Amino acid sequence: MAHRNVLFLMTDQHRLDTLGSYGNAHAHTPNLDALAARGTRFSHGFTPTAICTPARASLLTGQAPFRHRLLANSEWNIGYRTELPLDTPTYGAELRRAGYHVGHVGKWHVGEAQGPDSFGFDGLNIPGAINPVLHPAYQEYLQKHDLPPVRITDRVHGTLPGGRRGHLIAARLQQPVEATFEHFLADEAIGMLRRYAGSDRPFSIDLHFFGPHLPYLIPDEYFDLIDPADVCIPNSFHETFEGKPRIQQNYSTYWASDSFTRDQWRKLIAVYWGYVALIDYEIGRVLAVLEELGLATSTAVFFTADHGEFTGSHRLNDKGPAMYDDIYRVPCIVALPDEGPRVRDEFVTLPDLTAAILDWAGVDTMIAVDGRSVLPLVRGDEVPDWRSDLVAEFHGHHFHYQQRMLRTRTHKLVVSPESINELYDLDADPDELVNTYQVPLMDGVRRQMCRRLYAALVERGDLVFARWMAATIDMDVPVVGGSRSDYDRIDAAADG
Repeated sequence: MAHRNVLFLMTDQHRLDTLGSYGNAHAHTPNLDALAARGTRFSHGFTPTAICTPARASLLTGQAPFRHRLLANSEWNIGYRTELPLDTPTYGAELRRAGYHVGHVGKWHVGEAQGPDSFGFDGLNIPGAINPVLHPAYQEYLQKHDLPPVRITDRVHGTLPGGRRGHLIAARLQQPVEATFEHFLADEAIGMLRRYAGSDRPFSIDLHFFGPHLPYLIPDEYFDLIDPADVCIPNSFHETFEGKPRIQQNYSTYWASDSFTRDQWRKLIAVYWGYVALIDYEIGRVLAVLEELGLATSTAVFFTADHGEFTGSHRLNDKGPAMYDDIYRVPCIVALPDEGPRVRDEFVTLPDLTAAILDWAGVDTMIAVDGRSVLPLVRGDEVPDWRSDLVAEFHGHHFHYQQRMLRTRTHKLVVSPESINELYDLDADPDELVNTYQVPLMDGVRRQMCRRLYAALVERGDLVFARWMAATIDMDVPVVGGSRSDYDRIDAAADG
C-alpha cells in the first residue's frame, strides 16, 4: 500500500465562527478555507469537554474524559489525576508500532511530567496552557535568527470588583511575524516534515498551536487587521443569567466581562479574529511545503480545535462552568487526497478523529472506544446508524463542578447536580438565552431528553452520574446499579 501520511492541525480555544468557510464574511482565513473547499467540512463538530487537558487526552486516547480520568488542567487541578498512566493506549504509539514516523510539534498539555515522547511521539515537550515564550528552544530560535525578544504594549486588562486589575486579555506584540511563537512552531513542523519526507516510511505529524487562546498577543498587522466596525456583537451579549446557575454570573465577574464597553468588545473580538488570521498564515506555510515536497497526494490533513471560547458571548470570556455551543462546538475539517468537497452535518467529536487517523493508516481503531472513524462520511457514504445526538461532559476547572450535556438537533439538556439544570430550545432560541427546564409546556421534551441522557450515560459506563440523575430527576427510571445495601436485599426478599 502506498504511504498514507497524516498532518493533524489543532488550535486552542478556537470559535467556529472565526473562519470564512464557517460563514464569517470578514475572516482572513484563506488557507483553512481552501482546505475546507477541497475537503469535508463538518458543521456539527464538538469537543467532549471544553477544557484543554481532558479534551486533548480524549484526542490522544480516543476515550471520553470520564474514562481516561485526566479531568482538569494541571495549572488548576483540583484533586483529579494529573498524568495519564504510561500504559494508556494512544494513537501515537499505535502508529509507531505500525512503522510510522510520529511527530508532535507545539502545545502538549496532557499532563506535565510526561511529554510527547512518553506516548510514541518525536518532538519537543512544550508544556503549559499559553505560549511558553521562555522555552529554551524558542529563545534559541530568536537568537539564531537575530530576532527581537518578546515585548508587549497597549495591554488590555479587565477590571475586577474594587477596581483591581483583572486578567490580561490582549496586547500588541512588538515583534515581526517571523519572531512570533506561532512562526517558530510552523518552522519546527516544516523541519520535521522535511526530515520525514526523506524516509521510506510513512509519517504522522501533529502541529498544535497555543492560539487563539487568550491573551491575544499579536503583532500590529494582525492586531489591526480586522475593522471593529465589521464585528457584530453576539446576541448572547444580552445574557441576564436569569434562571441559570449562579456560577455563570460569578464567572462573568471573575473575567471582568462587564468592564468593557460594546466598542471595546468589538475591538477585542476583532483582535481575536486577527489572531486566527495569523495562525491561518502559518498553517498556509506548512501546507505549501507539503505541496512542494509532492506529499499532498498521499497525506490526509485534519484540522480542529480542542474547544471554543466565549469572547464576550453570554457576557463571559475564556471557557468555564457552562455548556454553551460557543465553547463546545468546534471547527472540524478533514481533507483526504481525491475526496470532497463536502459538507456533513453529522455529530462528530474528537475521539472520532482519533479513530479516523488510525483508519486512514490501516491500523485497528479499537483503542478509540468512544470514537468512530469519520472516513466513511468524508468519502460521501451514507451511514444510517451514525449517532443522532451527542453527549459531552465537564468536571471542573478552578473547582469541582460536574455537568453532563445531551445535544440534539433541536434541543440541549445540561444536568448540573450542584446547581440548576438547563434545557434550551435551539430552534426558537439558538443563542441559548432562555432556560426552559422548568417551563410546563416543555415537560415532555424535558423528560424525553433526561431519559435519553440517562440511557447514554449507562451505555457509556458513566454510572455514578447516571445514578445521581435517576435519584434526583423525575424521569421514571430505576436507579442504575440495583440494591445498594443488605437492608435493600432483606426488604426485597420479604416482598418476594
